[in-house]
Amino acid sequence: MITCFIRYQIDPSKGDEFAQYARNWGQAIPECGADLIGYFGPHEGSATTAYGVYSLPTLADYEAYRARLAAHPMGRENYAFAKKERFIHREDRIFLKCLSLPHAERNTG
Repeated sequence: MITCFIRYQIDPSKGDEFAQYARNWGQAIPECGADLIGYFGPHEGSATTAYGVYSLPTLADYEAYRARLAAHPMGRENYAFAKKERFIHREDRIFLKCLSLPHAERNTG
Protein backbone atom coordinates (compact mmCIF):
# COMPACT_ATOMS: atom_id res chain seq x y z
CA MET A 1 0.00 0.00 0.00
CA ILE A 2 1.24 3.48 -0.86
CA THR A 3 -0.09 6.74 0.53
CA CYS A 4 -0.11 9.95 -1.43
CA PHE A 5 0.41 13.10 0.61
CA ILE A 6 -0.48 16.28 -1.25
CA ARG A 7 0.80 19.48 0.31
CA TYR A 8 -1.00 22.60 -0.82
CA GLN A 9 0.05 26.19 -0.44
CA ILE A 10 -3.28 28.01 -0.38
CA ASP A 11 -4.47 31.60 -0.41
CA PRO A 12 -5.30 32.34 3.26
CA SER A 13 -8.15 34.63 2.21
CA LYS A 14 -9.84 31.75 0.31
CA GLY A 15 -10.11 29.11 3.01
CA ASP A 16 -13.82 28.61 2.35
CA GLU A 17 -13.10 27.84 -1.30
CA PHE A 18 -10.43 25.31 -0.35
CA ALA A 19 -12.87 23.72 2.13
CA GLN A 20 -15.44 23.30 -0.65
CA TYR A 21 -12.73 21.81 -2.89
CA ALA A 22 -11.87 19.34 -0.11
CA ARG A 23 -15.51 18.35 0.42
CA ASN A 24 -15.88 17.75 -3.33
CA TRP A 25 -12.86 15.43 -3.29
CA GLY A 26 -14.45 13.70 -0.30
CA GLN A 27 -17.07 12.43 -2.72
CA ALA A 28 -15.11 11.97 -5.95
CA ILE A 29 -11.90 10.35 -4.69
CA PRO A 30 -13.55 7.29 -3.08
CA GLU A 31 -15.84 6.89 -6.10
CA CYS A 32 -12.75 6.68 -8.30
CA GLY A 33 -11.12 3.93 -6.23
CA ALA A 34 -8.73 5.50 -3.72
CA ASP A 35 -8.96 5.11 0.04
CA LEU A 36 -9.35 8.72 1.15
CA ILE A 37 -7.86 9.42 4.55
CA GLY A 38 -8.86 13.07 4.39
CA TYR A 39 -8.24 16.66 3.48
CA PHE A 40 -6.83 18.85 6.21
CA GLY A 41 -6.82 22.65 6.30
CA PRO A 42 -5.49 25.37 8.57
CA HIS A 43 -6.70 25.51 12.14
CA GLU A 44 -3.77 26.97 14.08
CA GLY A 45 -0.29 27.81 12.92
CA SER A 46 0.23 28.30 9.21
CA ALA A 47 -2.80 29.72 7.41
CA THR A 48 -1.36 28.78 4.03
CA THR A 49 -0.67 25.03 4.30
CA ALA A 50 -3.21 22.25 3.73
CA TYR A 51 -2.98 18.53 2.98
CA GLY A 52 -4.84 15.82 1.11
CA VAL A 53 -4.06 12.18 1.96
CA TYR A 54 -5.21 8.97 0.29
CA SER A 55 -3.94 5.44 -0.26
CA LEU A 56 -3.84 2.98 -3.13
CA PRO A 57 -2.29 -0.50 -3.46
CA THR A 58 0.39 0.42 -6.07
CA LEU A 59 1.65 3.20 -8.31
CA ALA A 60 -0.01 1.44 -11.25
CA ASP A 61 -3.33 1.66 -9.37
CA TYR A 62 -2.60 5.35 -8.79
CA GLU A 63 -2.20 5.95 -12.54
CA ALA A 64 -5.52 4.23 -13.29
CA TYR A 65 -7.21 6.15 -10.45
CA ARG A 66 -5.91 9.49 -11.80
CA ALA A 67 -7.41 8.70 -15.21
CA ARG A 68 -10.77 7.85 -13.62
CA LEU A 69 -10.67 11.03 -11.52
CA ALA A 70 -9.94 13.21 -14.58
CA ALA A 71 -12.94 11.68 -16.37
CA HIS A 72 -15.28 11.83 -13.35
CA PRO A 73 -17.85 14.69 -13.62
CA MET A 74 -17.16 16.01 -10.10
CA GLY A 75 -13.43 15.62 -10.67
CA ARG A 76 -13.57 17.74 -13.82
CA GLU A 77 -15.73 20.33 -12.05
CA ASN A 78 -13.39 20.48 -9.05
CA TYR A 79 -10.30 20.95 -11.21
CA ALA A 80 -12.09 23.77 -13.06
CA PHE A 81 -13.26 25.32 -9.77
CA ALA A 82 -9.68 25.44 -8.43
CA LYS A 83 -8.38 26.92 -11.67
CA LYS A 84 -11.11 29.58 -11.79
CA GLU A 85 -10.93 30.60 -8.11
CA ARG A 86 -7.12 30.41 -7.87
CA PHE A 87 -7.00 29.45 -4.19
CA ILE A 88 -4.15 26.94 -4.70
CA HIS A 89 -0.74 28.57 -5.17
CA ARG A 90 1.31 25.37 -5.13
CA GLU A 91 0.69 21.63 -4.97
CA ASP A 92 3.34 18.99 -4.18
CA ARG A 93 2.86 15.21 -4.06
CA ILE A 94 4.92 12.60 -2.29
CA PHE A 95 4.27 8.86 -2.13
CA LEU A 96 5.13 7.09 1.11
CA LYS A 97 4.65 3.65 2.60
CA CYS A 98 3.84 2.97 6.24
CA LEU A 99 6.86 1.56 8.05
CA SER A 100 5.41 1.26 11.56
CA LEU A 101 3.02 -1.64 10.97
CA PRO A 102 1.67 -3.58 12.71
CA HIS A 103 0.34 -1.00 15.14
CA ALA A 104 -0.48 -1.90 18.72
CA GLU A 105 -4.02 -1.63 20.02
CA ARG A 106 -4.81 1.76 21.51
CA ASN A 107 -4.64 1.80 25.30
CA THR A 108 -7.73 3.60 26.62
CA GLY A 109 -7.07 2.65 30.24
